[in-house]
Order: sequence, then structure tokens, then C-alpha cells
Amino acid sequence: MNNEEKEIPEKYKLSTYNYHLPESFIAQYPVKPRDSSRLLFVDSDKEFEETKFWEVIKFLRTGDLLVLNDTRVFTARIYGHKETGAKIEFLLLKSVSNSRWNVLARPGKRLDNATKVFFDSEFYAKIIAKNDDGSFLVEFSLFGEQFWDALEKHGRMPLPHYIKRSDIPADRNNYQTVYAKNRGAVAAPTAGLHFTEKLIEKIKAMGIEIAFITLNVSWGTFEPVKAEDIREHNMHREYYIIPETTADMLNDAIKNGRRIIAVGTTTTRALESSADRFPILPQKRWTDLYIYPDYEFKLVDCMITNFHLPKSSLLIMVSAFAGIDTIKNAYRYAIENRFRFYSYGDAMFLCRN
Repeated sequence: MNNEEKEIPEKYKLSTYNYHLPESFIAQYPVKPRDSSRLLFVDSDKEFEETKFWEVIKFLRTGDLLVLNDTRVFTARIYGHKETGAKIEFLLLKSVSNSRWNVLARPGKRLDNATKVFFDSEFYAKIIAKNDDGSFLVEFSLFGEQFWDALEKHGRMPLPHYIKRSDIPADRNNYQTVYAKNRGAVAAPTAGLHFTEKLIEKIKAMGIEIAFITLNVSWGTFEPVKAEDIREHNMHREYYIIPETTADMLNDAIKNGRRIIAVGTTTTRALESSADRFPILPQKRWTDLYIYPDYEFKLVDCMITNFHLPKSSLLIMVSAFAGIDTIKNAYRYAIENRFRFYSYGDAMFLCRN
């Protein structure tokens, strides 16, 4: 250990957010039905209670405001070929204009400007430039609804790298929340995958309000933090929307002292990004908010979230929310009791530290 590392407080050391997970604990498929996954509840006394997810209603109160991310994952992974016949895989990252996108390409070494990648006779992409981050700017032959129809036909669900299998048709439904609405995400807001329509109706019947935000989850959500001092990490940007109805519901909850419960880290990020002034205003904007220990939460009282990767900004966020030791103990408990991890895995219910 060098002197510089010694000077970093423990809560800012990247190594604080590392843990070992046996590969067999990484869920490769979801459970059926969705709400039969396991839920680890961590209460204010740092005790753990294990239930099935459909029992989440035990931990909700009449008057709570439950906020969900209604982003819709699109079929962002697409396979094509060059005129030579060489196969190419694209992962669509971000729309730049009507027909231009930033994409990751594999293999990308021999993709020169003006190279065409074909998906069928009418649907192809032309390489425009290589970006500084290694991605490519490409122009597709179709745009608007024709583009989306072609992508729906030829594209595949962009499963995360830790799911060690090819996508199957069932993933189009499984890797999507039941309330997904606004297209734009390349990764699912996974805490929401546990909810069924029936469970949502039960929650509403308890006198719990449900509101929606949209945050288009980007591929950056999977980027590991590499800086040994986590404060030096450059956070990826994501686009979010707080509709007027949701802003009104948030302001009413704040005014009347009701709990705001965020389903997922993406919802948490959008809500906390919106809270730079009160009352909360309807808004559509980009956020690069990076939540790490010492961050003062302004809106979110409780969070439902899946188990996150070591050294990830998401693990750092939940540690800031519930406390580093609490999260370490919860993850230790989850591993000892063989919980399922990551996108298709189990969930936890946390309240603020």
C-alpha cells in the first residue's frame, strides 16, 4: 500500500466496495412468477428479514408514495455483416440525430469510415467516424418508425455481460418491467422487474400512491469505478423526465411528511437530480449526479433495489443510502443464504441511514 492510498479515507477507497461473489450466484434467468423472487428487508435496527417479493406490501404504509421508472428497453443489440461477409455486432448507445447513433461495435478494429454494415437489403448502417471513447458514430439507412420497426425485427435484447448466454425470445418480456412505456433504455431498471400487474393493484388498494418517472438507463450503468479514490470517478450521463403529475405527487408527499419510496437506483438518481430546488418542477434533462458517501439525500426515504456488482457506482450509491457497514452485512447475509444476484436476481428493501 503506497502513501497516497493510506491518505484516502476508508469510505472513499474503491476497495471498500469490493466483495467476492461465486459465479453460480449470478442469476442467468428470472424466476417465475416475477414476484416470487426473494426480498431482503433491512430495517432501521439493521436486522434482516427475508420474504418473497410479493410480500413487499408488509413493508409499505398507507400514504406512501411509490415511484417507478417506466423506461422501456429497446432491442439495442443487432448483428449484421460487412460487404465482405465479416460479421459485426452493434450495441446502440445513444441517438445523435434522426438517423445517426453512437454504437459499440465488435469487432471494431477494421471498421473504416464509409464501411457499411448490412442487417437486410434495405436496413444498413454506414460508419461516419470513430469517437474518442472507442465507440462509433454511424448513420442508418432508415429513420423514424421505419427504423424502430426494423430494429424491433432484427435487434436483440441487450442482456448484460454477466449473463453468460445468448438472449432468447422470452427475454423480450422478462427483461422489461410490466409497466414499461417510454422507449429509450439499453438496460432494464431491474428493481422494477419483480412487480406484477396484480401486485401493483394490491399496493394501490392499500392506499399507496404510485407515480412514474422516466430515466433512460444507459450502458454506462455497467461501467466499473476504476479510480482508487471514488471521488475521482467521472459519472456517466443519463436522460430523465419528471412529468407534471409526478412532480405534484412528490410535492404533496413532501408537504405532508409521507414517505417517498424509490424503486431502483435509476429512480433514486432521477428523483435526487430533480431536488435541486423546491417545490419539485416538471422537467426533462440530463443528469450526471454521482451519489457516494456524504451525499445528503433530499427526497428518497426508502429504496427497493437489486444486488449490485463489486466496485460499481450503484453499490456505492446504496452504501451512501443505507450505510457502508449495513450494506456489507446485508451482502454477506445474502451470499451466505444463497440469494441470486444482479439483473435477474433478488431484491432488497432499504431505508435511509
